[in-house]
Amino acid sequence: MFQIGELAKRCGVTTDTLRFYEKNTLIKPAGRSESGYRLYSEENQKQVAFILKAKDLGLSLEEIKELLEIKLEATEHSCAEVKAITSAKLEVIDAKIAELTRIKVALTKINDACCGDVDDDASHCSILGALASEETHHDGSCCN
Repeated sequence: MFQIGELAKRCGVTTDTLRFYEKNTLIKPAGRSESGYRLYSEENQKQVAFILKAKDLGLSLEEIKELLEIKLEATEHSCAEVKAITSAKLEVIDAKIAELTRIKVALTKINDACCGDVDDDASHCSILGALASEETHHDGSCCN
């Protein structure tokens, strides 16, 4: 058993991060010392490692909390429940990628149309014109 500072050091996070996880019921101290300090265990360290890996994958705190709850009561849950969480996250990521791709295509079109001449003033800049244009296509490209 060790105190919060030691757990933070072992996990490579701040004590504030651990307090945040505790406040949001992602971790719970294993006990308390005689003087009232929260004490943590190796299991707490494993939970924090789990949280950090899940965060690296882009999972929200709510998703992580749900996965931790399933992990703690694994015999009462199915693998399908876990997969449903990650599948839903993949759908969100795919939608974000599609949106970013659409934005990149539109921005690339107006960027490529601009000569970018240093000697020309910006009053005739095609990028400014495209952004000011009221006429747009569904894909975000502009008509001039």
